[in-house]
Amino acid sequence: MLERYTLPQLGELWSLQRQYETWLDVELAACVAMERRGLVPEGVARRVREAVTLDPARVEELEAIVRHDVIAFLQHVEEQAGPEARHLHLGMTSSDVLDTSLAMRMVEAMDLIVGEVDRLRTAAAALARAHRATPMVGRSHGIHAEPTTAGMVFALWVGELDRDRARLLAARATVAVGKVSGAVGTYSGLPPEVEEDALGQLDLSAEPVASQVVQRDRHAEYLSALAITAATVEKMAVQVRHWQRTEVGEASEPFRKGQRGSSAMPHKKNPILTENVTGLARLVRGYAGMAYENVALWHERDISHSSVERVAVPDATTALHFMLRRMSIVLEGLVVHADRMRANLDMTGG
Repeated sequence: MLERYTLPQLGELWSLQRQYETWLDVELAACVAMERRGLVPEGVARRVREAVTLDPARVEELEAIVRHDVIAFLQHVEEQAGPEARHLHLGMTSSDVLDTSLAMRMVEAMDLIVGEVDRLRTAAAALARAHRATPMVGRSHGIHAEPTTAGMVFALWVGELDRDRARLLAARATVAVGKVSGAVGTYSGLPPEVEEDALGQLDLSAEPVASQVVQRDRHAEYLSALAITAATVEKMAVQVRHWQRTEVGEASEPFRKGQRGSSAMPHKKNPILTENVTGLARLVRGYAGMAYENVALWHERDISHSSVERVAVPDATTALHFMLRRMSIVLEGLVVHADRMRANLDMTGG
C-alpha cells in the first residue's frame, strides 16, 4: 500500500511558530551568555522564557504597524515579559537573530533529509542483492550493448547515494554557523566571548569573519548539495520510467488495488510517482541557482537574499524530503519483471 506524504515535523520546522521559537532561543542564549559575564542581571533569561507564550498572530499585528519583523517579535516578547525584556537584544542586530535561527532550522532539516537518504539506500541495496544474478541487457545510447545484471544498476544507485550522503553532511557542517557580532559584524556592542558562548548553547559555531550577515556561500553549498541529491533521485526515477514503458516492460512502479491510470484508458498503469519526482528535481535545481545569486550582496549586506531564502530553503528541503520518501516507496514496492528482462536480452539472438 502506498504511503501518504505526511511529515508534520518538517512542516512545523518552517512554520512561523517554529521560526519565532528559534528567534527566542537565540535571544535567550545571548542573554544567558551576558548573564555569565555580569552584563545583565542573573536569571533574566529564565524569567523571560517562563513569562512568554509566542503568538504568531500577535507578531503579525505588530509587524503591520512597525513594518519590521524582528522589532515586532521583540515588542511581543516585551508585552509579556515586561521591563526585563529590555535586556534582550542588547548589542545585537536583527541579522544575528535571523541568520542564527535559519542555521538551526537548516541543520534540523538536513538531519531529516539524511534519514530519508538512508531509507532509500537501504531499499536500493536490497534490490542490488536480490537481483545480483538477474540478467538483463545493458544499453548505451538507449540501444542494446552488452549483458549486465539488474543488480548492477541498483548497486550503482547505492554508490551514488553514499556520495550524496557525504555531500549533505558536509553541507550541514558548513551551514551550522551563526553570528552574534552585532551591526556589520564588528563586535561593537558585545565581545566575541558572548557570541561563542551563545552559539555553543545552540550547537553552532561562530562565523569566523562576518559582515552584518553570515556569508551566503554557505547557503549556496547547502542548496547545491540538495540539488545534486535531487538529481540522483531523478536519475533513478527516469530509469524506472524507461523500464515501465510498454515496449520495454522490465520493471514497474507499485500499483495498488483500486488504483486507476486513466479516465479514458482503463488498461493504463502510468509511472506517475517517478514522473512527479522528475518534475520536483527541476524545482530543487532552480533553488540552487537562486542561492548562487545570493552570495554577492552590497557591501556589508543588503536584504535581497532574504526574500529568496524565505521561499527557497523551506521549499527545497521539503521537496527533496518528499522526493526521497517517494522514491523509497517506489523501490520498496518495485515490480521487477525478470522474464521480460531475459526476453529483451534474447531479442537479438545472442
